[in-house]
Amino acid sequence: MKTKPTLLVLTFFLMASICFAQKDQPLSIIHGKVGISKYHDRDELNQLHKGKLLTLYIERIEVIVKILPNIAFATMPGVTMTNLGIPDTKDHRKALEDQHEATDTYFTNTLEFQNKILPYSDKSNLISAILFYEETLKSLHTYNEFN
Repeated sequence: MKTKPTLLVLTFFLMASICFAQKDQPLSIIHGKVGISKYHDRDELNQLHKGKLLTLYIERIEVIVKILPNIAFATMPGVTMTNLGIPDTKDHRKALEDQHEATDTYFTNTLEFQNKILPYSDKSNLISAILFYEETLKSLHTYNEFN
């Protein structure tokens, strides 16, 4: 009979320790999905219907919104403040969490707008924008050459 309360208390402490341990994990400068699975050429994009083009466009915007403001720090996820020599203080952590939240809010608002307005765009302009964004993302692979 004492095993049930003991197991319950033990489980509670285990869950509590896991929750607190996760908070101590260093935060990545770049968070969330930050990659695209495939680059396209104009011929491939011309063969796609507009709905798929809208999806590709929005995926590329998300990656750009999450990476470009942070390229002075990192171009890939997994880099933390500690990796960069920035002290992982409460203030710095809060600033990074606020930045992540602001980025998410901005992207959500942009997504709402794009979902309402983007379907009215011309297919050729949409294709040009996707190709431009992809070239921008490809240039991130050579970013380190400028250091």
